[in-house]
Amino acid sequence: MELLDRYRHVLDRLNTACADAGRAREDVTLIAVSKLHPAEEVAVVAAAGQVDFGENYVQEALQKREDLAASAGSSTLAAGIRWHMIGHVQSRKAAQVAGAFALIHTLDSRKLADALEKRMDGAEERQTVLFEINIASEPQKSGLMPADLPALADYVLENCPHLDVQGLMCLPPVFDAGDAARPHFAHLRQLRDSLQKHTGLPLPTLSMGMSGDFEAAVAEGATLVRIGTDIFGPRPVKTPPLA
Repeated sequence: MELLDRYRHVLDRLNTACADAGRAREDVTLIAVSKLHPAEEVAVVAAAGQVDFGENYVQEALQKREDLAASAGSSTLAAGIRWHMIGHVQSRKAAQVAGAFALIHTLDSRKLADALEKRMDGAEERQTVLFEINIASEPQKSGLMPADLPALADYVLENCPHLDVQGLMCLPPVFDAGDAARPHFAHLRQLRDSLQKHTGLPLPTLSMGMSGDFEAAVAEGATLVRIGTDIFGPRPVKTPPLA
């Protein structure tokens, strides 16, 4: 299946998932995860109408944006893309990330919050962020333990006026496992609902669901789904290492 055929097939699946869940299609945004795929493929999908793209590695994302902007055939498309940082962000990279992405999905510590706030200090705009939750409390994964969420939210609200918290993100412990991931998506929604009551914030955004399980995520209230392989195909080998 060619790139555009895969993309259109994902759109059809997303339309069906929303209908099956009794949700409006416009309430769920597709993020095309272009990690490790070339700028030329991003341009093809953007030309088909895709607006939101997700990247995992800071340097790759910034280089890809430069390549698109510099290309005569894709510079106009590049201006209309909304970029999402969906990978773990080290605090030392905060200066490159803050203000450069429409949404950072992976805020998980005071250290990163402080680094992002420092970079945004003095800016007129705010950086929109999501708290990344280690939904199954897996020690090998990044993300905030669920029990620590209220405290970090309080810290950000009190100390980081340039960070605009919009909701939560998670990666389930079961990968591309369809309905097996659904309890974890339900848990994230419940955490969001509790945090709404704790903070008084609307927190409209739930970033959850990937190629093999996004239908289950939509059924549990996802507003952003992150689809890479089913659009772009298998990822190339990561060489050299990216950060």
